[in-house]
Amino acid sequence: MRLAKGLGLARGARPLLGTFLRPRAAVAAAAAAPARCQALVYEQHGEPARVLQLKDLERAELGHSGVHVKMLAAPINPADINMIQGTYALLPDLPAVGGNEGVGQVVEVGSHVTSLKPGDLVIPADAELGTWRTDAVFSEETLVKLPPDIPLLCAATLSVNPCTAYRMLADFETLGPGDSIIQNAANSGVGQAVIQIAAALGIKTINVIRDRPNLQEVVDRLTSLGADHVVTEEMLRKPEMKDLFKKVPKPRLALNCVGGKSTTEMLRHIQQKGTMVTYGGMAKQPVTVPVSAFIFKDVKLRGFWMTQWKKDQSQNKDRLTGMILTLCDLIQKGQLTAPACTQVPLKDYRIALEASMKPFISSKQVLTM
Repeated sequence: MRLAKGLGLARGARPLLGTFLRPRAAVAAAAAAPARCQALVYEQHGEPARVLQLKDLERAELGHSGVHVKMLAAPINPADINMIQGTYALLPDLPAVGGNEGVGQVVEVGSHVTSLKPGDLVIPADAELGTWRTDAVFSEETLVKLPPDIPLLCAATLSVNPCTAYRMLADFETLGPGDSIIQNAANSGVGQAVIQIAAALGIKTINVIRDRPNLQEVVDRLTSLGADHVVTEEMLRKPEMKDLFKKVPKPRLALNCVGGKSTTEMLRHIQQKGTMVTYGGMAKQPVTVPVSAFIFKDVKLRGFWMTQWKKDQSQNKDRLTGMILTLCDLIQKGQLTAPACTQVPLKDYRIALEASMKPFISSKQVLTM
C-alpha cells in the first residue's frame, strides 16, 4: 500500500518547482499557516443527519510525541450513532469528531516516537479518537500498529466487532472443538465475526436471525462464513429445535445482542450452568429470564462492553496488541473477513448515515477519505 500523502510533503519527497519560484513573503506565509483537515463534527447531541457537519479544521502540530495519520477508511457503527444522539454510556466533550473505529496510515512521527514510522497501518487503541476525518495528529499510545498486508476493509472494521467476538468466546466459558454456542443478531458485524472465529476454533454455532424478505440470501451468506446452523427467531420457539440438538450438543454459551423474547428463548436451549453474555439491546426490551433457568439450570448472566475491556487493559497494552495480532493472523489465513461493506466518500456522508440507520441493512457503511 502506498504511503498516503498528508497535507504537507511526505518524507523524501521532492518539492514542486513552483515552490522555488514563489516570492519570499508568500513562502513565509505558507510556512506559517497551520495545516488543515476535514472532519465530521457535531457541536450538540441530536439526530446525526441534523447535527453532523463536514468542517475544515486546523490540524494539531506534530511536536516531539505526535503521530500524523492520514485516515483511509472508517465505518459507521451503531455506537457512533448513539454517541451523537447522546444516548451512549460514553460521551466525548463537545464539539467532537464522530467515529470510533477506522484505519489510517502514518505520514510523519515526532522525534520521541519509537514504535511507529511513516507508512505503518494503524487503528485506534480505544474509543473517542474521532476517526471520521481526513487526517489528524494522535499520540503514540492511542494507536495500534497492524501488519502491512491486512486488507483495507478488514483493517477498518477490526477494532470493535471482531475484538468483541473474540473476547466473548475466550473470556466466559472454556470452549473447545466440538462445543457449541448460540447467538442472536447473527447477521450483525459481531455475529459474523463470532461465526468465523468459532469455525477456526472448531466450535459449532447456532445462529438466530430475524425473518426477512431476503432470508435465504442471509442464510447462504452466514453459511458461507462457516455457520453450522441458521434459524429464525420463530423457529427457535418450535419443538423441532429438539431435532437440531441431536446433531450438535446444547450450547454452553449464549451471546445476546437483542433482548426481549429472543433472549428468553435462547436461554431455554442453554446447557446446565451455561452462561449468557449480553453485549447489545437491539430490541430495546429488557432481558427476561424465567425463574426456572436460575433455579434448575443455574445459568449465569453476564454483560460485556469492549470499551470497558480496553480501559481495563490501559496499563497492559500488550494484551490488546496480542489480541489484534491473533485476529490479523486469522485474516491472513483467510479465516476472518470483513463484513459486507459499502464504501462512501466522506463528502457523501449523509448518504451513508441514512443507509446505516435503515432496518435489515446487511452492508456496513464505510467512509473513505
